[in-house]
Amino acid sequence: MWLLVLLVFSIVFIVLATTRLKLHPFLALLITAFGFGILSGMPLPEVVKSVNEGFGGTIGYIGIVILAGSIIGTFLEKSGGAYRLATGTLKLTGEKNVPLAMGCVGYVVSIPVFCDSGFVLLAPLMKALARKAGITLAASAIALSLGLYATHTMVPPTPGPVAAAGIIGADLGLTILWGLLVALFALAAGWLFATRVAARVHIAADGDGGPELSLTDSPSVIKSLLPIVLPIVLIVLRSIAELPDKPLGAGPAVALLGFLGQPVVALLIGVALAVLLPRKLDRAMLSSSGWVGEAIVAAATIIIITGAGGAFGKVLQNSGIAKIIGDNLTGSSLGILLPFVIAAGIKTAQGSSTVAIITTASLVAPLLASLGLDGDTARALVVVAIGAGSMVVSHANDSFFWVVTQFSNMDVQTGYRLQTVGTLVQGVAAAVTVYVLSLIVL
Repeated sequence: MWLLVLLVFSIVFIVLATTRLKLHPFLALLITAFGFGILSGMPLPEVVKSVNEGFGGTIGYIGIVILAGSIIGTFLEKSGGAYRLATGTLKLTGEKNVPLAMGCVGYVVSIPVFCDSGFVLLAPLMKALARKAGITLAASAIALSLGLYATHTMVPPTPGPVAAAGIIGADLGLTILWGLLVALFALAAGWLFATRVAARVHIAADGDGGPELSLTDSPSVIKSLLPIVLPIVLIVLRSIAELPDKPLGAGPAVALLGFLGQPVVALLIGVALAVLLPRKLDRAMLSSSGWVGEAIVAAATIIIITGAGGAFGKVLQNSGIAKIIGDNLTGSSLGILLPFVIAAGIKTAQGSSTVAIITTASLVAPLLASLGLDGDTARALVVVAIGAGSMVVSHANDSFFWVVTQFSNMDVQTGYRLQTVGTLVQGVAAAVTVYVLSLIVL
């Protein structure tokens, strides 16, 4: 019973430390890991060993992947590749279907690019299209916001889902497959909300919408897609090749695919393709003060937070709390929805989707066996369920909330009506999709 009480206090401490005390999540998670281990009665050497193993093991699995994903996203953003993808999508959907176009653009762009950056990058296009189509800015803004959020929270190589997969031990290829599928249903829910609810709120797309990006020097749509699509295809093919019935057979070609489909290798191939995106590659872009340097700095925070989350998870695992909670939750009707509920609570309380994902993954990882969610497919769906929970909800303690409202001319009240409620609708839709899939495949 004491361990359960201690766990509740640990979660409350993480939330209060990061929100009220403004403590960096890395410190909050690390302090919690040591505090839980000591107060749970673990031998002190075992506490230190657990923290070291959890931190090092987690970073060893996903550190390079997060760095590579960050570099790909930075080159896509700064070369104009992400903007080119947006305009290419518009040609497919038509300018009359602006909310659908913006949602689809967000779905694709946010796989490698952070949703905050993606929204800022695409805001000029969003405003220009809303003016041209003569529709309210609210519809296109919310469609873009929710499209970005769908893949940002559920599809690797976005850092949050990658970190969760590393902590939980989920196969990255399976996580990508299920994440893309669930994110499609979430995207559909977000689009319906944008066209049925947000479209009723009139916000004029005044002004010039910010500096328009030129497509003159930006790469083609196909060239822009390659750094995103090729790594995903390689990772997924490797996962298929390694299924028990070996559907792709055996031999040197499959062995090579097994190597190229390793997440680290696949993402590094994506980096090589991303470096070719600028029309003229300047060696300064690859320096510590250039685009690569910026990407590494951006990724470093995510990596150390993820490592601290892994340390906390390892302490929980070695404390014996998994058996206690598992015994109490084995008969719970929540099942696969338990990670969603935990992530939603943490997200709503402290604002960061990434922190919610990493903290929840650390909490549920030791419980999977006792919950009957220990298989490869189950672990992948757990990661997606956590991602779905990390969408619920985006409000004033979330930086993305302010990016959306400020770039969309929304006041705070309107932001709560549209952005906050929209993320609730989308997150619940994703959770329902995960639950239905679990009934079919688990």
